[in-house]
Amino acid sequence: MGLFSRLFGKRSELASNEQLPVVHVPDSDERMNWAIEKARATMHHFQDSLSEPTPAQQYFSVKVLIDDGTSREHIWLTTPSFDDEGNLYGEVGNKPVYVSSVSINQRIGIDPQFITDWMIIENGRLIGGYTIRAIREGLPDHEVADFDRQVGLFIDEGVDYFTHDFSTPEGAILCLEDAYDEQDIEKAVSCKNFYEEAKLLLRKMNDRFNSPEIVEATAEVLRLSFIKNLEEKGFPVFHNLLRAFPARTKITDNLYLITEFCIFPDGEKSRQQLYTFRDEDGWKVLNVAE
Repeated sequence: MGLFSRLFGKRSELASNEQLPVVHVPDSDERMNWAIEKARATMHHFQDSLSEPTPAQQYFSVKVLIDDGTSREHIWLTTPSFDDEGNLYGEVGNKPVYVSSVSINQRIGIDPQFITDWMIIENGRLIGGYTIRAIREGLPDHEVADFDRQVGLFIDEGVDYFTHDFSTPEGAILCLEDAYDEQDIEKAVSCKNFYEEAKLLLRKMNDRFNSPEIVEATAEVLRLSFIKNLEEKGFPVFHNLLRAFPARTKITDNLYLITEFCIFPDGEKSRQQLYTFRDEDGWKVLNVAE
């Protein structure tokens, strides 16, 4: 995956005269592929913000994949807009390095399936920009400060805007946290898969006697324990917390370990890792990793 000399396009008064080096990332890079997947899963937030921007939102840009038949390049488009069919339009914000079918400042239209990232700048803070974050996370620690200086943005854990449903592991976690805030035990239980949680627990215990009957019995114990814990200790509170999901570790095609950051109103942060499993109804939440 070839990136270009600047990580993103012109930003009028925010633009820097410095040139960032060209960064080459292979198509097989898991960190970059996760960044693109996350950007596509949260694109709805970008479009909602673009249609009704707040005074704090100073800049909008979308990265797209351009293929001219010979070369491929991921390029940021400035002044983005969408038509009624969802097609994206914008100005090429950088001088292309590899493709020749588009040129800087050219306004182009492109199918949304070729979107690979989006970014919003809110009072100098990066929102989205997942491929930028992926590049940053791959740097040695001693190079991060210089990277931030050249980019000229405040980059923290960010805030992720996954849809609250079971189509993604992160969305399933958000659904469970919604159930906690609503203090709805039945809804919380529906966000879990206790059978797969039992299998995972028994596997970690090196239990050789994990027959279906034992798994079923263990799952029921976990379900009852989950309910009892909520009834006796109360529900965790996630209302007014900002949440980011910086890492997703694939264990199998249907089992992922998700890292979640919660940012409290006072700026304090907590980090947790949760297993998620995809069953016939979508992604569900298992236990917290120890």
